[in-house]
Amino acid sequence: MKSDLYKSVSHLMRRASFGASHELLEKLCTQSYEETVEQLLEPESQPDYDELTFFRYHPMAKTLYVPRHAQLNWLYRMTNSQRYLQEKMALFWHQIFATGISKVNRDAMQAQIDMFRNNGMGNYKTLLIALAKVPAMIFWLDNQENHKDEPNENWGRELLELFSLGVGHYTEKDVFECARAFTGWSFINEYEGIPSPPVPREFKYYEDDHDNGEKTFLGHTGNFNGEDIIDIILKQPACAQFITRHLYNFFVADEPEVPKWPNEPPRDPKAIEYLSKIFVESNYEIKPVLRALFNSDFFKEALYQKVKSPVEVVVGTLKLTGDMNGPDPRWGEIFLTPINMGQDILNPPTVEGWHTGKEWINSGAFINRVNFVADRLKNTKLPGVKTIIENVKQGSTHDSPESIVDSCLEELGNLKLETDTYNELIDDIDSVGGSNGDGSIDQQIADTLAMIAGTKEYQFC
Repeated sequence: MKSDLYKSVSHLMRRASFGASHELLEKLCTQSYEETVEQLLEPESQPDYDELTFFRYHPMAKTLYVPRHAQLNWLYRMTNSQRYLQEKMALFWHQIFATGISKVNRDAMQAQIDMFRNNGMGNYKTLLIALAKVPAMIFWLDNQENHKDEPNENWGRELLELFSLGVGHYTEKDVFECARAFTGWSFINEYEGIPSPPVPREFKYYEDDHDNGEKTFLGHTGNFNGEDIIDIILKQPACAQFITRHLYNFFVADEPEVPKWPNEPPRDPKAIEYLSKIFVESNYEIKPVLRALFNSDFFKEALYQKVKSPVEVVVGTLKLTGDMNGPDPRWGEIFLTPINMGQDILNPPTVEGWHTGKEWINSGAFINRVNFVADRLKNTKLPGVKTIIENVKQGSTHDSPESIVDSCLEELGNLKLETDTYNELIDDIDSVGGSNGDGSIDQQIADTLAMIAGTKEYQFC
């Protein structure tokens, strides 16, 4: 029987990371839950992934301008880096600040993801200023076309609508004034054509192209520049509520899609109020909000309230089973798996990012999710599967399907099945009697794990 600490840490690692091996979970249980939270919040204290080894085995990911290889690099890093929360936060900000290789070159996209790693748990003002200066975002939202004599509103609109406040908390006049404040924010090495060559680009402020006129924005009047605009945004109560609701949606429980937020209240208004207060009182620091979130009762009680994203399915499965640990020629195919499930990282479908929650499993991609997990959980040669099997054999009398199923569910994170699902699973095990009828207990356990992977409940984390 797993301890309460083991179950709590398992839940934490499913959300703050992409899951964890049993070996890692046992190691984390030698310290308190709160100590694990603090360890996650200090990623620099842990080793990063071995980039040189990765490029040695996958040189094309470094030397050729192929956007897909940037995706390979990131999926490998998510699987192998020990800076768990840092990578999860990079994915979080990529979902919100959604730029993609459909328009932006690979090098610029990688630079933006690196910026998320460096600033993702820091100050939100610093993050927004960095975002406004990163060439990927400038090019994605056409701010290089935002001139003092001819403002382009794309960046200003998305900054207000999708990155900070949400619909209903600004006017069209505010969008225009925001655009004026960001005139002159551009980059060097500008080029035309898609696909673009891998030319490095850097932020550059063109003072002679900046609109120095008086502006009125969200009730404030002055000769504002971009940083002034961000200061005013942060002081709006809607900003703290908007960002903390995003954090709640990503780490705690699925919320409605962002376009519905003006008309649908938060799932847990008290939780949003609590996190927003901390956000403001900490002067817009992200780390104190994350600390409060992970240590809260509403987080600890939100077991299996989120549908796994395709990336969470793939990376979590690899971590659990011990498959693809380090360089492997199969990475050339594995990195395409989340794409086939509906999540093309570094290439979101719109500026809104991906629609999450149950929309992940409302399509034909569902069978790809099930097959990917089941194929690995029934593979008794994988180290993580071997560990699960041994744990089940030690913790179960394995003299009945019910005993095996109960032990397997515990090993998979204390997963709870609905009564109908549970009974159907028992009936299936009774009828199969082990893989290919060989009757071996190891294979029977592995097959049970694979069948659990096919349940609707397993799609949640």
